[in-house]
Amino acid sequence: MNVLLPTLGSAGDVHPFISLGLALVARGHRATVFTSPLFRERIEDLGLGFEPVGTREEAEAIFADPGLWQPVGGLKVVARRVIVPSMARVHELITAHAAPDTVVAASSLAFGARIAQEKLGIPTATVHLQPGVMRSLVDHGMAGNIRISAAQPMWLKKAFFRLVDGVLVDRILAGPVNRFRAVHGLPPVSRVFHRWMHSPQLVLGMFPDWFAPLQPDWPAHTHLVGFPLWDGGGGMTIPAEAERFLSAGPPPVVFTAGSAVATLPCFFRESVEAAQRAGVRAMLVTNFPDQIPRELPRSVASFGYLPFSKVLPRAAAFVHHGGIGTLAQAIKAGVAHLVVPNAHDQFDNGWRIEQLGLGRCLPQSRYRSERVAELLRAIEEDGRMKARCREYASRVDAVAAVNRACDLLEELGAKGRARG
Repeated sequence: MNVLLPTLGSAGDVHPFISLGLALVARGHRATVFTSPLFRERIEDLGLGFEPVGTREEAEAIFADPGLWQPVGGLKVVARRVIVPSMARVHELITAHAAPDTVVAASSLAFGARIAQEKLGIPTATVHLQPGVMRSLVDHGMAGNIRISAAQPMWLKKAFFRLVDGVLVDRILAGPVNRFRAVHGLPPVSRVFHRWMHSPQLVLGMFPDWFAPLQPDWPAHTHLVGFPLWDGGGGMTIPAEAERFLSAGPPPVVFTAGSAVATLPCFFRESVEAAQRAGVRAMLVTNFPDQIPRELPRSVASFGYLPFSKVLPRAAAFVHHGGIGTLAQAIKAGVAHLVVPNAHDQFDNGWRIEQLGLGRCLPQSRYRSERVAELLRAIEEDGRMKARCREYASRVDAVAAVNRACDLLEELGAKGRARG
């Protein structure tokens, strides 16, 4: 097959598609990733095809936008800077690469792929890395920081999502989506996040059913395959300075706000103070070192990108934003979480960690050193939580997850050829 992999976002959004592409190539298929130029070198060095979506400067401007991590305003930033500008480019690339053996596996927000599916009839799967993007009127989990549960009346849940669509989602996205659809002779759609964004042929949930059980009103043809862990490949090693710090004392607490977060110096300031209050060593991980306090105590060190698959098994606890890729690495490492959600799917992911007994959740708006230190001490003393972390670590099988996704894409391609 000729598999096209459009994905938009940061490392947590791109790495699973790299993992999928490598597995497809190992099976004899061709795989091309469409994403930000920030990842070009990494993808091409691995032998995968690459096509840029947007520019490096545009990606850096997105990361620098403080509105990206606002609970409501974040969607506006993502729509204006990511979803809408990428539609034409993704559609153009799929059209250019299309062949009788083509299959598309596109990330949640790659709307150009959904439009190309309707226009060109190319077999297409929608790939959802997190459960929060699949609405359910049964038990949705968390919609932002609002709980949508099975106990609530159906009329209330329907009204809630209609309100969200009418006031926020469609107000931002319906116009641009429908103008682009009209260019290609397609009728308008409404409530783009409700049903339209999901492929009617195949939906891949790249998370296990014990993390988010399959809901009866999720899209038809939804398959939950598991976490597709990948953070640089088996050959990556811990940088020497990080290795020295890890080996110089007791296991540290690792703090990160995510690979794309450039505007949260308060998180790192409070984290340093919390580590001192709790009497623990700390590793601060960020791609944007300007967020780090200028003076750090000897028990605290800062680092750029680290392969969490190598670092987290040696950590005492992990304080993070709740991005699904980071969270999955932590589950696999068997380390307890303190999730600090800002926006998007992070509230739902953090809530699920608490439900599983794998950690605690504290919204960024309440992230203060005194409370963080209390939670770190509670996590350290919670033997039951540590046991559950070890138990769930053994349930994560990234190889099986990616192989199952490949099986389903091959079945989709075979059906497409049969129809052709």
